[in-house]
Amino acid sequence: MLRGFSALFPAELTRELIVGLDAPDDAAVYRLDEHRALIFTADYFPPVVDDPRAYGGIAAANALNDVFAMGGKPALALNLACFPDDMPFEVAREILWGGAEKAREAGAVVAGGHTTRGEEPTYGLAVIGFVDPAKLTRKGGAMPGDRLLLSKPIGSGVVTTAGKGGAASPAVIRAAVASMSQLNAAAADAAAVTAAHTGTDVTGFGLVGHALEMAAPAGVAFRIFPARVPLLPGAADCGRAEWFPGGTARNEAHFGGRVRAATDLDPLLRRLMFSPETAGGLLVAVPAERVPDFVAAARAGGQSVWEIGEVVEGTGVELASV
Repeated sequence: MLRGFSALFPAELTRELIVGLDAPDDAAVYRLDEHRALIFTADYFPPVVDDPRAYGGIAAANALNDVFAMGGKPALALNLACFPDDMPFEVAREILWGGAEKAREAGAVVAGGHTTRGEEPTYGLAVIGFVDPAKLTRKGGAMPGDRLLLSKPIGSGVVTTAGKGGAASPAVIRAAVASMSQLNAAAADAAAVTAAHTGTDVTGFGLVGHALEMAAPAGVAFRIFPARVPLLPGAADCGRAEWFPGGTARNEAHFGGRVRAATDLDPLLRRLMFSPETAGGLLVAVPAERVPDFVAAARAGGQSVWEIGEVVEGTGVELASV
């Protein structure tokens, strides 16, 4: 969206801007000195679950995870909120409390924010973090032979959409909430210690969309095996019942031309690859010889991880049969 905007700013203003105006990535990055760079991001969205505190925590995790995706550590956050006039004070307080708890878990402090009025609640965070520029994780950088690892199951989009329609059980909703609420800190730490070549968090563009954002700047193709991609409990059933969020069709229309799917691939699995996620896991490309180290480091931090594919010569994304 911001491509070409760099022409508006003189070189003296953009000299230290490492990421932000042209190549798409998870956050803006501004160099402070040789060993420190500032990461800045913002994200917010309407409720995805009914529990206000859970919603606040999920929205905060979604924003904070952008900093982890860049290889950094969150430090400071501001609330971004829009609340209806008739929303009970207690509900607004629970949303903000959930966000503050998640920021504290990430090692950041919420130092204020801005609230507006609107018909529908919206909440999220603007987050500042820090990273050593030499350890910055960009979306480009994947190399043929790398293995693709994912740190969370997918399916939050279909589950929460079904939940809004009263078609998902409490147990299925709880599992989705637990996954969306989890920070990607442990996966980011594992990426750092194993010299992962690239990474991003899986959110609104779905697994395939974010995979394409990683593959394109590196000039490679990603081969994903959908049967190896973990699904949240109940996600397949919600998908079969056609509880896909509207963003699924938009993702298919936008990214589908660069995706090659095996003829025998289950259509349900294919569609789940395009379904939007909320606060999804970290997708990383790791040198093949470092995969065991990545898995061990992630698990030591309490984070599960799945090997779902590989980086190959070519372009686009291939959805392959096992």
